Amino acid sequence: MSKILPGHDPDAIAHAARALRAGQVVVIPTDTVYGVAADPAHPEAVAALYDAKRRQPDRAIPILLADAEDAARVALPLAPDAQKLAAAFWPGPLTLVVPKRADLPAMVSALPTVGVRVPAHDVGRAVIRAAGGALAVTSANRSGGPSPVTVTEAVAQLGASVPLYLDGGPCPGGQPSTVAGIAGGELVIYRAGPISEDALRAALGAHRR
Repeated sequence: MSKILPGHDPDAIAHAARALRAGQVVVIPTDTVYGVAADPAHPEAVAALYDAKRRQPDRAIPILLADAEDAARVALPLAPDAQKLAAAFWPGPLTLVVPKRADLPAMVSALPTVGVRVPAHDVGRAVIRAAGGALAVTSANRSGGPSPVTVTEAVAQLGASVPLYLDGGPCPGGQPSTVAGIAGGELVIYRAGPISEDALRAALGAHRR
């Protein structure tokens, strides 16, 4: 039977971090929507994440970071334009698609890139930090289902496939992050979201076409 623990309880955060380090999946709150998390170093945990979501295994999983410097755990050094976007919008609802480290498991991303983000949510970041600084996290819904903004909505979709849920209250953002990157020196938006194209271009200081 799944447990639901209060996300603002330090003991619950520590318990969630231990579970993640032991190779379990855990649902955590973020600033956008609730996410189901796994330690990317545990293939069995990443596989359980895919199973819980009924997600196709060829779809990459983003990495949520405790702090911007934790990007080095999973990605190559950020290019100057990516650094500008990170400085402007992290913590916050921007996922940056960047070149990944060669040792990042293909189960997390079989692509040469990985999506990385620092969420603006104290509970989510505390769990990520306590679990090592970088977690594979994607929305806590069945693939194709609505993105959950409360723990109740996450439980309704994932149920007992996830052993532990942290309840951090309603997610303030309520929609998935903007996904963007720099390719060939140009801004590319892979998924529209809370941060507009105009805001991204303003942060870059130039209107790229």
